[in-house]
Amino acid sequence: MFADPSPRTLDLLNRLQRFFDAHIYPNEARYHEELDAFRRAGNPWQVVPLIEELKPLARQAGLWNMFLPHAHRGVPGISNLDYAPLCELMGRVSWSGEVFNCSAPDTGNMETIERYGTEAQKDQWLEPLLAGDIRSGFLMTEPAVASSDATNIQCTITRDGDAYVINGRKWFSSGAGSPRCQIFIVMGKTDPSAPRHAQQSMVLVPRNTPGITVLRHLSVFGYDDAPHGHMEVLLDNVRVPVANILLGEGRGFEIAQGRLGPGRIHHCMRSIGAAERALEMMCERLRQRVAFGKPLAEQSIWHERIAESRCLIDQARLLTLNAAHKMDTVGNKDARAEIAMIKVVAPNVSCKVVDWAIQAHGAAGVSQDFWLAEAYAHQRTVRIVDGPDEVHRNALAKIELAKGVVRA
Repeated sequence: MFADPSPRTLDLLNRLQRFFDAHIYPNEARYHEELDAFRRAGNPWQVVPLIEELKPLARQAGLWNMFLPHAHRGVPGISNLDYAPLCELMGRVSWSGEVFNCSAPDTGNMETIERYGTEAQKDQWLEPLLAGDIRSGFLMTEPAVASSDATNIQCTITRDGDAYVINGRKWFSSGAGSPRCQIFIVMGKTDPSAPRHAQQSMVLVPRNTPGITVLRHLSVFGYDDAPHGHMEVLLDNVRVPVANILLGEGRGFEIAQGRLGPGRIHHCMRSIGAAERALEMMCERLRQRVAFGKPLAEQSIWHERIAESRCLIDQARLLTLNAAHKMDTVGNKDARAEIAMIKVVAPNVSCKVVDWAIQAHGAAGVSQDFWLAEAYAHQRTVRIVDGPDEVHRNALAKIELAKGVVRA
């Protein structure tokens, strides 16, 4: 059913592969060198010159804003199924998405504004995001509560005349560290007395609004993920116009579900790309190294791991494509079981394959000389972001139990 990409996707995929071969893979070392130079100077939260150099080339190649599911003001849309192979390829190099204006959290934020925003909000924020002129942040998770249950959120959004006043503390706020971040989407409570899933709202908050303080960056297994980062942000009597509300008061949980569905499947697509690259690196290393008188590639334990990796990756890919197909044909809500399945499966598969690749590399696998340590840190994190494994398994179990008893 999903054996071959559509002609449109095949064309994009071929062009994207050529771009990677010409501009992404050869520049991986340069990217890290530029970031490390910023770190040594004491401030890694700067625009990386390489990214800005490559973005015009991506535009010229027609590889720009490939993620958008619906056509918008001349920007063509693409189905989730068609986007999957492209996103998988971008998952092989963690920073590559920004080159094509297809990186998180901007993709999810752009989809949110396109889907739920007013025309004025789109003019002000979506257009510069689509142009790649600015970046954005998403502020949902909080340090004081279990944010896997979004109804726990304590940040308040209080109406005061023609403005909303926002108070709260957010953390792991993706994108908030970028020097080009100019807009936040903030989730908070507008009515704590409303029904459980109608208490929350989302509001657009310009980054430079008085009362916003970025307290610190939060590392992930020691990685700062600069320059976009994961930040702890204090919102202290932050005032924004009432017109900045998305969709309306009490619609935040609904928006979150609509936003996180595509975001989850994008994470899974990238996880599969990372797993594929890890398997390639594993095989290459095993062919090069000799232990106990013969190449590691000839030792049976590694045959088992290579074979298992191939089975796991292909299973995960088919599950992801199936979820993408369901999202395209019946909508995100009716595809919630498929989205939950792949959100559990893909990062776990990637973690396992990357871990085996690290083992094949020995001590080098956990060093900075190879991409694998960074990949493992990221893939392990994906098991938590956009809902931890436990939440998705719980949702799946409820869906299965709701099907009723089958009698012989």
